[in-house]
Amino acid sequence: MAGEEHRVASLVQPQPAELYLDGAWHPAGLLGWRHDGAGRCRARVRVDLAGAPRVVWAPLELLRLPVPDVPPVPGVHRSAAPVPRPRPGADAGAGRWSPGRSAVPGRRPETWREDHPHAELLDDAEYQLQELRLQVELLKLQRWAGATRQRVAVVLEGREAAGTDGLVRTVTEHLDPRCTRVVAPASPSAPVRLSLSALPGAGEVVLFDRSWYGRPAVETGPGDDLRAVAASEQLLVAGGLRLVKLWLSVTRGEQRTRLALRRSGWSLTPADLAVLDRWDADTAAEEAVLAATSAPSAPWTVVGANDEPRARLEAVRSLLWGPAYDGRRDDVVGTPDPLLVRSVRGARPDPLPGDRRPQNHDGNHIRSSHSACDSGRPASTG
Repeated sequence: MAGEEHRVASLVQPQPAELYLDGAWHPAGLLGWRHDGAGRCRARVRVDLAGAPRVVWAPLELLRLPVPDVPPVPGVHRSAAPVPRPRPGADAGAGRWSPGRSAVPGRRPETWREDHPHAELLDDAEYQLQELRLQVELLKLQRWAGATRQRVAVVLEGREAAGTDGLVRTVTEHLDPRCTRVVAPASPSAPVRLSLSALPGAGEVVLFDRSWYGRPAVETGPGDDLRAVAASEQLLVAGGLRLVKLWLSVTRGEQRTRLALRRSGWSLTPADLAVLDRWDADTAAEEAVLAATSAPSAPWTVVGANDEPRARLEAVRSLLWGPAYDGRRDDVVGTPDPLLVRSVRGARPDPLPGDRRPQNHDGNHIRSSHSACDSGRPASTG
């Protein structure tokens, strides 16, 4: 629409970049970006042309960010000293929260070291640089999904205080909100229903911050309802849905620390406290659910999340790892850290019927709901 104003996302500080002009790469500074009326993303870049600084709008294909120079450190993954385990009977309150237990003021317990393969937390400056580079790749993925009318659904689950909210913010921070939705239950005790209205339409990306794998379903183990959901997922994937299922995993001590920090921020609920007492039972139920609902067409990817910033990056890499979207930079996406990321190998499901798609109660084939991102263009055959 002529004269329409487009909202611009501006960075607090310019980020070093390179802009491709006249057959060569030129040093530049990334100032921000915006989405135009057709849903395409353009970067706002400052570059020196003919000795004079200029600010231009450029497509993402003409922009690249520097690869971080991080020297390898041999043996860093396994150099962390083992965390001493409490001996039986040493502390009857270990593993559970009580009003009298709190962290030392001004010092956070290093519970993140429990079963964590890296010696140190991810450096904040390194995290911000990698996050920005991966968010540019997410923009490319969204634009590709809109151009080819792909339907992308991302399921985020995990332990209480595992960090799904922060991961949602990282993924959606700079995506076009017209083609992105976040679906979340009203409360942990009311999981999202697997309904067509919640699923993405053509060209749309939907994130489920908790899903039909809600807390009540996981705590009771893999019953008939979850097995039916897993079968429905297979049919949806066979019908063209791109489904990514991510499970964020934290250790018992780290969960206890994060819940203690919630207490100081007045965001702790009785339900949060109850999960500490059910740790062993919930662990067995979750492992059974992951194995029963992971299929080759819709596997679970488990991400170790004791280091929350590092887990966000690895989860985004796992999301970007599969699709071969236009303009993808493999040096930016990289490979998910095998020390933190693993794919759950569940039992092989029954083969899908040869020519069947989900049907409604009238026996008609179900079509995906129309989305605001569906421009009516035919899907790309390239």
